[in-house]
Amino acid sequence: MSQIDFDALLRLLSFTPGEPMLFNSGLFLVLFLLFSAGYTLLSAQRAKAVRLLYVTAFSYYFYYKNAGAWCCLLAVITLVNYFCALRLDHTERPAARKAWLWLAVGFMLGQLAVFKYTDFAIGTWCDLTGTPRPDTPALPVLVGISFFTFQSMSYIIDVYRRQMPATRSLTDFAFFVSFFPTLLAGPILRARTFLPQLAKPLRVTQQMLGTGTWFIIIGLFKKCVISDYISVNFVSRIFDNPALYSGLENLLGIYGYALQLYCDFSGYSDMAIGIALWMGFEIPANFRAPYKSDSITDFWRRWHISLSSWLRDYLYISLGGNRKGRLRMYFNLFLTMLLGGLWHGASWNFVIWGSVHGFALGVHKRFRELLGHDRHYQSTGIRRFFAVLLTFHLVCFCWLFFSRLPCR
Repeated sequence: MSQIDFDALLRLLSFTPGEPMLFNSGLFLVLFLLFSAGYTLLSAQRAKAVRLLYVTAFSYYFYYKNAGAWCCLLAVITLVNYFCALRLDHTERPAARKAWLWLAVGFMLGQLAVFKYTDFAIGTWCDLTGTPRPDTPALPVLVGISFFTFQSMSYIIDVYRRQMPATRSLTDFAFFVSFFPTLLAGPILRARTFLPQLAKPLRVTQQMLGTGTWFIIIGLFKKCVISDYISVNFVSRIFDNPALYSGLENLLGIYGYALQLYCDFSGYSDMAIGIALWMGFEIPANFRAPYKSDSITDFWRRWHISLSSWLRDYLYISLGGNRKGRLRMYFNLFLTMLLGGLWHGASWNFVIWGSVHGFALGVHKRFRELLGHDRHYQSTGIRRFFAVLLTFHLVCFCWLFFSRLPCR
């Protein structure tokens, strides 16, 4: 191999800003095939510890290709959560346990705030005070940081709530935090359901291989054929110059964006589920026909399920849920969705998006109470048709605040 070829290969395998390595890239396909050969060999030899370290090393390289040297942040998060969880397990005093919990949670929220919201906070402050923005380099917005931060937080909170013991294996925990199929865009894993899979003998059945293949194919079709195509050839053209098009064409553009967003996100989640199945792991579904929802509440049971359930279990319930009166319940619901919107990105667009969803959830919950419907009620017939139609258009209206902004 000539020196020029070696240099080109080195550049290809190195981190390149603005050129992430995603599941639908040719480079990932080649590297994953090479990775799979080694993974199959280690699986056949039943070398669990070596196999887990092998996957973890590939996961770190995968994140390096998307975030550069900042992939070291994964190691720091892993060590902080691992040792704080062990201290939680060995501590009985409530005050001391809370201190260890907040040490870990505070660190994770702090690094998320620094990398994701610093520029937004500075810009907002400068706009409010009329002062010029400081001429300092902005920190990179690390892709996937919201996902692996919430994933790690769920672990330490579960240990604090005594819903699971702290894992004694640093190898297992590092594997969980950095698991590359879910690292960049979820689904957000729960340690209490994922870590037990590592304790079982690895077994990849023909059914898992077949189902995984189907998920990967349908995910690629959603992402590359539907989402990318309508984005370039339809949605972007209308959104770039909406004044050039009629009202009907703009409406169709919004419908197209709703389809694009769903196919892009759910397609990537499908590929993650399929790759995990090929490796012998089951991870939860993240979407369940969300545009068939007959209410905004039903929508959030179907859309980005791993996030909505995380917000419910770790934020809404922690705020008091519905246990402190009706007004407090509405406030908790609104604040949960507002923060959920901010989780998607550092922009007032996302704050508005989350606020509208929080308000709509509160309104639906109130109407459901007035009509005497429980949480399991589902409309039927013509009522369901109009309920689905209304919900879909409400969601599309909210997508207007989401459009043209990256979601990390």
